[in-house]
Amino acid sequence: GGGHRASANALRDAFDTLYPNQFECDIVDIYTEYGPFWPYDDYVRCYKIMAEYSFLWEAFYNFGTTPFGLWLNELLLEVKEETFCFDSFKDCMTRNTQFTDQTKGKRADMVISVHPLCQDLPLKILNYIDSEGESREEGRTTPFATVVTDLGGAHPTWFNPGVDKCFVPSDVLYQCACDRQVTSNQLVLHGLPIRKGFWADDSLSASSMTDDAEYENDDMNNRIKTSQREALRSELGLDLSSPAVLVVGGGDGMGGIVETAKCLGAKLAGGDDNDYQMVVVCGNNKVAQEELSKMNWSSGEVGDGTDIAGGRRKGINVVINGFVDNMDEWMRSCDVIVTKAGPGTIAEASICGLPCMMSSFLPGQEAGNIPYVENAAFGKYSGDPRIISETVFNWLQNPEMLSNMKDAALKVSRPTATLDIARDLAEMAFTAKKHNKK
Repeated sequence: GGGHRASANALRDAFDTLYPNQFECDIVDIYTEYGPFWPYDDYVRCYKIMAEYSFLWEAFYNFGTTPFGLWLNELLLEVKEETFCFDSFKDCMTRNTQFTDQTKGKRADMVISVHPLCQDLPLKILNYIDSEGESREEGRTTPFATVVTDLGGAHPTWFNPGVDKCFVPSDVLYQCACDRQVTSNQLVLHGLPIRKGFWADDSLSASSMTDDAEYENDDMNNRIKTSQREALRSELGLDLSSPAVLVVGGGDGMGGIVETAKCLGAKLAGGDDNDYQMVVVCGNNKVAQEELSKMNWSSGEVGDGTDIAGGRRKGINVVINGFVDNMDEWMRSCDVIVTKAGPGTIAEASICGLPCMMSSFLPGQEAGNIPYVENAAFGKYSGDPRIISETVFNWLQNPEMLSNMKDAALKVSRPTATLDIARDLAEMAFTAKKHNKK
């Protein structure tokens, strides 16, 4: 999934910001690049198929969390993955870096996992490598850390008591890790690693920043002030004062984004005499982007027979985007977000103080994100586009409610998480390197 890659990229950016020219990060999709044959080398496509037909994913995921499913997973790991994947994955774990003359020809000094299927076997391989082939169960000296990229729920395979550190984003997952025999000495709760545009400026000290990084972060901090919001909206082509709703479906544009946008557009255009605006980010879903871009949002209907206030031709400004690399700017320009209940988007929205209307979720790990948001009082869930539209419209009619939800979102936000995690990981690496020199 794209969220795992985004978290890895965020940590790389944090290392570059905090420790310029001191770390080289080699980000690898171990199954796609080193899986020996199907299905190991085709997990991405298989995941997308199951995500599209979510009942398949729900059955697969829930079975894998049962005691029998976990036992079967360990058995398959021993019999199949160690037989078929061990050597090819070992090639990955011993791959030579090619970054600089200083690091060329060296394998990694530390391994960080950001995926639930990258604990058990990589740990066994490191045991084997560091013990010079004597054992797969002990002998590891290479630091290994897990950074969990789920939020309100997570698969048990995330949590392995053999790691040095396990970074979790929430109290719920802290307890999940404890239930899997990961100790409090191994656990660290900082939050979810998120993209650089969402980092907080107070997490960067002057001593750890370059001049460029300090300037960029101060600029971001200034832009989120109320007085700067109009300038940001102007840059993005949005009206300066009309309420704005952001509709997203994740990097792959999943989550019924077309029907949700149509219904919400109709409601905003015909709900009252006020003007509204809607921004739709379709991600890599080019079909959805093309369909929504062809619609005449002021024509009187949205293409499915839904009338817009008897043909009223004013009241809504609609912007349709594909994949964007400035999501932080779009979030800070809008008043509400409608989103699939993905952990990264929820964490980023909370940092922006953005109330969340969740429109879909992937059964299993994303199911826990719904009570996470609802219990924190900064959002609701419905899979019905009409209920979504009514709920969002009602929020926009109640400024006091929106303000309270914004405060609730900010209260649970962890804008320093990425840099906090990177600092701890760096300390692990520095300590191990000092120890190895001795």
